[in-house]
Amino acid sequence: MDKIIERFKRYIAVDTRSDSDSETVPSTKGQLELGRILVEELNELGLENVVQDDKGYIYAELPANTAEGVPVIGFIAHLDTSPDLDGQVTNPQLVDYQGGEIKLNDQYSLTEAEFPALKELKGKTLITTDGTTLLGADDKAGIAEILTALDYLISNPEIKHGTIKVGFTPDEEIGRGADHFDVEAFGADFAYTLDGGPLGELEYENFNAASVDLKIQGKNVHPGTAKNVMVNSIKIAMELDAMLPTAEAPEHTEGYEGFYHLTDIEGSVDYTTLSYIIRDFSQEGFENKKALIHQVVDFLNNKYGNVIEVKIEDSYYNMKEKVEPHFEIIELAKKSMEDLEITPNIKPIRGGTDGARLSYMGLPTPNLFAGGYNFHGRFEFITVENMKRAAELIVKIAENAAQK
Repeated sequence: MDKIIERFKRYIAVDTRSDSDSETVPSTKGQLELGRILVEELNELGLENVVQDDKGYIYAELPANTAEGVPVIGFIAHLDTSPDLDGQVTNPQLVDYQGGEIKLNDQYSLTEAEFPALKELKGKTLITTDGTTLLGADDKAGIAEILTALDYLISNPEIKHGTIKVGFTPDEEIGRGADHFDVEAFGADFAYTLDGGPLGELEYENFNAASVDLKIQGKNVHPGTAKNVMVNSIKIAMELDAMLPTAEAPEHTEGYEGFYHLTDIEGSVDYTTLSYIIRDFSQEGFENKKALIHQVVDFLNNKYGNVIEVKIEDSYYNMKEKVEPHFEIIELAKKSMEDLEITPNIKPIRGGTDGARLSYMGLPTPNLFAGGYNFHGRFEFITVENMKRAAELIVKIAENAAQK
């Protein structure tokens, strides 16, 4: 298990930020570079049928070492990191945390006041950034944990297990991770993504998700002669946003509450574009949110003369509907955590994973903790102990499935 730190450092040194503006698959070359490293490692470990396909997806298989009849389990993580910040980490910091402030650099620090989770982590070894990049624990921790668990199973053949399938996907952070995943060839009965947060997370509910793109065509004339002529598209954009429920924004929601999130705005008097994401756990709430967008657009188009174009596209759906009929896979993960004296924290994902899409493609895929905190930014960190526990959980799930 001690190899997990070196694996993680090796993976985060490769910049694998995905790019939503790219039309290639994968969207960035760094993901292919990391993929080649992983293919080499998987082959060195002795896995079979190791493949990196032309779209950057990686598949591998650890054959069963026990009798037939044991379910085939998949473990999946994603290669890319969020495009929100630089993703090449060349100077991670290992901190023997005993409390207080952790300086990332002269400008940025981790404090218990701002990040209360630190209070529970005294005595742990933290891996942080140097404040100039994100860490990439989302989801290179998941990759390191899967590789480390496989290494452990191969090195300890007395642990009986069924066939284990491994999948690493590109472009999860831009919503394309499952686009070209070959579920049939993967051949698992069910799978788990290692893409969650702190120790104990076990998730089989996630948001229903949609993207919203709005284009507003204004009319720009000289402001000195603009009366009853000018149509300021920026002001219409502001009016549109003000018509959405203020309380239903990410900064005001938690638990099972959904939201409208303005992610991008760019414009001038003449022309303005806005992008939103819509999230809700219930199908009814999801449809109501999309309907409200259309109602607001219709109102403003009637007021200003058909100046707004709107495009709403569904991204993924709540996996609960597809996982609940196979609840034994949740019970398997829960029991395995309890066997390891990890307290299961079953909660909804306030986001999405590849598992949401894969569950609708016929592969039930709940999500397990990877052990990190503060994903997608410079304050991201993870504990070495959490990473080891995640690797141990993979081993225990495989072992328990074989015993059952």
